Amino acid sequence: MRETKTKLNAASVDAFLNSIGDERVRADCWTIASLMGAATKAKSRMWGANIVGFGTYQMTYADGHTADWPITGFSPRKQNLTLYITPGFAQYDALLQNLGKHSLGKSCLFIKRLADVDLPTLKKLIKASVVHMRKTHPPGQKVPGTF
Repeated sequence: MRETKTKLNAASVDAFLNSIGDERVRADCWTIASLMGAATKAKSRMWGANIVGFGTYQMTYADGHTADWPITGFSPRKQNLTLYITPGFAQYDALLQNLGKHSLGKSCLFIKRLADVDLPTLKKLIKASVVHMRKTHPPGQKVPGTF
């Protein structure tokens, strides 16, 4: 079985976020970290070299291997801020309609900057995703992967 590349590690989230060269991106990341921390009541932790994650669950891929993954998280990528927000809950589409400028991947929300989105809507979206994840992915239960 294959091994997951992106793993939880002991790297410092503060050091990672403070190392972001672009002041606006750094400030946006600190705000997102605050929103995700409040939604999960979990400490931020580094996953791989550049994902800040909150909480954890275990998923099982189609090939049978399992991997831990954050309940929610984000990464400042070159092109955009990538937020790991799981779709599939009742308010998802309505919240996205009111969010502002964004694009979507399978379980990713891409935004260029927080100024492009409605912050109260983003806060609701993160919270609803976390609630959905905790309902559908209870601790100790292996769930099918979405990647």
